[in-house]
Amino acid sequence: MRKLLTLAITTMALGTATAGFAADAPPGVKNIVIVPGAFVDGSGWRVVHDILVHKGYTVSVVQPKIETLANDIEQTREQIRKQDGPVVLVGHSYGGAVITQAGNRDKVKALVYVAALVPDVGESVSQLVGSMPAPSNDVAPTRDGHLFFAQDKFGADFAGDLTTNRTAFMAVSQVPATAAAFGATMQVAAWHDKPTWAVVATQDRALSPDLERWMYKRANAKVTEIKASHVVYISQPEAVANVIEDAARNAH
Repeated sequence: MRKLLTLAITTMALGTATAGFAADAPPGVKNIVIVPGAFVDGSGWRVVHDILVHKGYTVSVVQPKIETLANDIEQTREQIRKQDGPVVLVGHSYGGAVITQAGNRDKVKALVYVAALVPDVGESVSQLVGSMPAPSNDVAPTRDGHLFFAQDKFGADFAGDLTTNRTAFMAVSQVPATAAAFGATMQVAAWHDKPTWAVVATQDRALSPDLERWMYKRANAKVTEIKASHVVYISQPEAVANVIEDAARNAH
């Protein structure tokens, strides 16, 4: 009897503790789908993911292969289809091009661009980057048609506000892109019809902050400027999560 009573009390205590950590469902859109950019994988979004999940959001991170833009768009659309209800799409860098086209779905209620490309119909990533070059020029092609960020410049120019031991590993574990993916043009541009939020990384050396501002203005985005490198979502995760949450709360 005593053992049963102890077990009951323990179960009640655990249930109470678990309930204390359960987040109430947030207002607005509950589902967040994140598309990382080139040369990095989705693991860098871990802290942003955790912040949003703790607040009650369902967060999914796509891992684009960056072989063809069409495949990355379809992969993102498949993730959108899996969501139970409306979605906020988030894109970083090249991922901005992906969400620009993948976001052309009724289920997508808002777009969030984080130090991202925002192409219009007929434009490509390569075209936009070339129109207003970044402070650095560290992307180099390989003989098989892929692109890499120079390892010796990665720390300073791609992720200048992270620790050296972290950027050294990121440099040697890059996700390569293809020139074909960067050169593919947009068939649609969802930002013409979707409410849009955007983050300028003011210390970005991999993508021109002035280009970010120009694209965001054209898209009529609600813009937040954050003093950070191209990987602003890693170095300033709380600030980026706040922008995503603002989009989720105010999208309809």
